[in-house]
Amino acid sequence: MSFIIQLLVVAAAVYFAAWLLPGVHVKNYGYAIIVALVIGVLDAVVFTIFPGIGVSWILLLVVNALIILLASKIFGSDFQVDGFVWALVFALIVAVVSAILNHLIA
Repeated sequence: MSFIIQLLVVAAAVYFAAWLLPGVHVKNYGYAIIVALVIGVLDAVVFTIFPGIGVSWILLLVVNALIILLASKIFGSDFQVDGFVWALVFALIVAVVSAILNHLIA
């Protein structure tokens, strides 16, 4: 699947999860695309530096929640996450929705 399509799929998952969760706010779909890109870059950096993190799905989810909180700090009011628990649930929903959409598209 091309990078652009994958980015748009993850952005749709980000936008849906933000719509669904009261503790997560994204300004619009344009910012969801940028958030998906930034989270992807942060994921790539972290998992390149620490490749052993992907061994446990629970640890993977926790690290993704921390990355989402970092992205929230970067974006300020355009992408807000109200705490670690919201980031954890957001990471889980984005992962599940992205997997479903990828399966439907592929």
